Amino acid sequence: MLHAHHLQPYLLFLSPHSHTVSFPFPSRTTTSLSPRFPVTSIRRGSSSLRFRNLGSASISNSVANGGTEHQKQPVTRAYPFHEIEPKWQRFWEHNSTFRTPDDDIDTTKPKYYVLDMFPYPSGAGLHVGHPLGYTATDILARYKRMQGYNVLHPMGWDAFGLPAEQYAIETGTHPKLTTVRNINRFRTQLKSLGFSYDWDREISTIEPDYYKWTQWIFLQLLKRGLAYQAEVPVNWCPALGTVLANEEVIDGVSERGGHPVIRKPMRQWMLKITAYADRLLEDLDDLDWPESVKEMQRNWIGRSEGAEMEFCVLDSDGKDRDIKIIVYTTRPETIFGATYLVVAPEHPLLPSLVSIAQSKHVEDYVDLATRKSDLERTELQKEKTGVFTGCYAKNPANGEAIPIWVADYVLGGYGTGAIMAVPAHDSRDYDFAQKYDVPICWVVTPDSKSLDSGKAFNGEGIIVNSSNTLVGLDINGLSSKEAALTVIEWAEESGKGKRKVNYKLRDWLFARQRYWGEPIPVIFMDDSGETVPLYETELPLILPELDDFSPTGTGEPPLSKAVSWVKTADSLSGRPATRETNTMPQWAGSCWYYLRFMDPHNSKELVGKAKERYWGPVDVYVGGAEHAVLHLLYARFWHKVLFDIGVVSTKEPFQCVINQGIILGEVQYMACRDQDGNLMSADSTDLLNERKLEIIPAEKVMKSGDSFVLKENPNIRLHARAHKMSKSRGNVVNPDDVVSEYGADSLRLYEMFMGPLRDSKTWSTSGIEGVHRFLGRTWRLIVGSPLSDGTFKDGTVSVDEEPTLEQLRCLHKCIAKVTEEIEGTRFNTGISAMMEFLNAAYKWDKHPRSVIEAFVLLLSPYAPHLAEELWSRLGHRKSLAYVPFPKANPTYLKDSTVVLPVQINGKTRGTIEVEETCSEEEAFVLASRDEKLSKYLDGQSVKKRIYVPGKILNVVLDRKNIKVGVQ
Repeated sequence: MLHAHHLQPYLLFLSPHSHTVSFPFPSRTTTSLSPRFPVTSIRRGSSSLRFRNLGSASISNSVANGGTEHQKQPVTRAYPFHEIEPKWQRFWEHNSTFRTPDDDIDTTKPKYYVLDMFPYPSGAGLHVGHPLGYTATDILARYKRMQGYNVLHPMGWDAFGLPAEQYAIETGTHPKLTTVRNINRFRTQLKSLGFSYDWDREISTIEPDYYKWTQWIFLQLLKRGLAYQAEVPVNWCPALGTVLANEEVIDGVSERGGHPVIRKPMRQWMLKITAYADRLLEDLDDLDWPESVKEMQRNWIGRSEGAEMEFCVLDSDGKDRDIKIIVYTTRPETIFGATYLVVAPEHPLLPSLVSIAQSKHVEDYVDLATRKSDLERTELQKEKTGVFTGCYAKNPANGEAIPIWVADYVLGGYGTGAIMAVPAHDSRDYDFAQKYDVPICWVVTPDSKSLDSGKAFNGEGIIVNSSNTLVGLDINGLSSKEAALTVIEWAEESGKGKRKVNYKLRDWLFARQRYWGEPIPVIFMDDSGETVPLYETELPLILPELDDFSPTGTGEPPLSKAVSWVKTADSLSGRPATRETNTMPQWAGSCWYYLRFMDPHNSKELVGKAKERYWGPVDVYVGGAEHAVLHLLYARFWHKVLFDIGVVSTKEPFQCVINQGIILGEVQYMACRDQDGNLMSADSTDLLNERKLEIIPAEKVMKSGDSFVLKENPNIRLHARAHKMSKSRGNVVNPDDVVSEYGADSLRLYEMFMGPLRDSKTWSTSGIEGVHRFLGRTWRLIVGSPLSDGTFKDGTVSVDEEPTLEQLRCLHKCIAKVTEEIEGTRFNTGISAMMEFLNAAYKWDKHPRSVIEAFVLLLSPYAPHLAEELWSRLGHRKSLAYVPFPKANPTYLKDSTVVLPVQINGKTRGTIEVEETCSEEEAFVLASRDEKLSKYLDGQSVKKRIYVPGKILNVVLDRKNIKVGVQ
């Protein structure tokens, strides 16, 4: 069992009561810290390194809101990573160590396709949260290579996007220049972390050779009627003269400038994802995905069974008009309780429903609704609003005239854009009815308890007040389910409605009024307006160069400014035509990139059939939970279309999805000051809200029980909290700084050691210092102590001797644990197993080469630079990347030791740990050497020994010679 005190030289301690991370390191220098390393050089082509002085470095940390800085104590490098890591990164790149063969791959070997959700290359570069998932996939990739798999582990760039275009508008810099610069920075950062990507397969969605195939997929969708045009409301800002993305609108105004934003119908391209709703739902069951993600997708698709019912509109005399409002309901059994109808502000029948007296009120309300997003309109907590249209409709079940209202909580794009409101049995309708004094009719009673008329009853029960012999419908006394079926049958027989399956899922709006995106490969004939797709041979349709990316002010996309590009001719007839000036959304390029990685240089096909059959589907796909719905849903949709047309051979793109947690910034400790300026506890919510908080530097804080207190005054309790990293909080940690200070292997190891991969974790600089010490101890165990001049001798201190049984057991237990934990993606506990092994190895007099080599191989997926250097020093000329991963021998996993009770003159005085085959003499010798037992045996005359192997050792002493006081 591994205990905390075993790992004290380097182990990270996590408080079970907080996100705080700390290390209990002694203040004095311990043997776990390596001395400085003076002079030397690297000899090219040699496995030996001599390291010059490493010096010390420090990271200064600014305290947010406090306005002060405190300087950390200089951190001594625990081993010469700053020489090792660049050396092996150059080696891997020069030798294409991680290149996956393209055409000459041995397909008889098993495959393993492990993929990161490829990043958008923002100007900010990587922060320490990014490498969390990337390190996990890299460990899996390296591990599987060593197990003999063909591994596909690529990286690329989701490079079209709004931020680059916004920057272009502000600065006049072409978005491609900005994007390429950002990509170069990202690539450099990723390479500095030693990730084993096959960079020969690198792709970017902004390259014509790539988006040619994105455009090709669009044409296939168009051919199959899955792409169409429709008038769709968009966020239009008159002041800016442009369409805004949802994320650019905050509380009804533009993020830039704070100008009013309205919803304005515009022609848009749509993709018919709803045609695949059932398949997207059904195929989730076979996927190895987090259940929470699958449930989110199920809810987003939102399949429901119900009925469409017809309500005839009445004229001012109460007679039927030739207008029918169709509503969708999942509770048809409550139709007798429908006391009003609600139509969406954008419902096409609304103008024909409004009375003269109500026209101004309705017009004003609809105008107000156009300024709200769908999210704002449907927010459950907001107060419901609406306006009476002045018109009535007839309830088909009871024949009563019920008012028709317009309200923004009903969306035109969901269902039919109209609902029958049953306030007695829907909380939202109940609140609305209470506010506007609309009648409430109870038609469902609970099975087992009385009805509370003070609120809506949303559950199922027994139907009451629901009979009309004139129309032949009586459902009184039926259960909700029986009544629903009866109402649907009645509606279909009487022509009043029909059974209907509905979905929350809407068709995908697939157009943006932006420049920086893939051009849509269609033209519109000038003489007829006909939509004509480009021929596949005309692809790619290249995005034209523009100097002015600013909005047109008319709603036309920026591409309309490229007049010579927009004005074209049909390649077949020669007739004049106009190009589509909308571009594809950022989602487009990320819907299929995993396929292009399989065959990135194919100019004739999106992906070769043989390569797709071998590599598909992706075995493990790792990324953030924020992409749980849209990205994964859109990718699954496109994949199913490609499956239907024979491009891919699998129904699903990603067999296993893992969502890594987020890394929060360092814990901040806060206190308040009273009116006199004295510090006071900040552990009350009221105080936190009322008083200004002051951040206390970590070195002035200590733990006291479950709380944190001020060192100089433990009576002052502090509020401790970790926040998501952001520029505004000043708590972003740059991985470049961490690599410079501690090395890439330390960063990789620490991010895996912080806690379970899927959990959120709190960054701690002291935590990475501990992991760094662990790697330093590993270095010194194998390489040895520095020479008198501070340099290290070539090679290692391992010996060519057979390992002892104890050493083999220790090693193979470590192999078994590390293997099991990698397979289960429990990387933190795999690291703990290696730490335990290292502690044990430090107690050995000699370190057999075979044992040390196996340990280096275990470490290599986690800390590849250090492992490669140690492997080289152990006498190997080739990289360890493809050396078989150690396998645990079951023989050495059996616990062949037993705890043996030892009695002295019939009284149990202690226990000893012995081998199962231990002889009586061996047991007695061990007992004599035991610190606790020796005081009873030293200098005593033994009368006899009673030994039962594996059970007990009883030593009977000659009572004449027993020491006084010992008995």
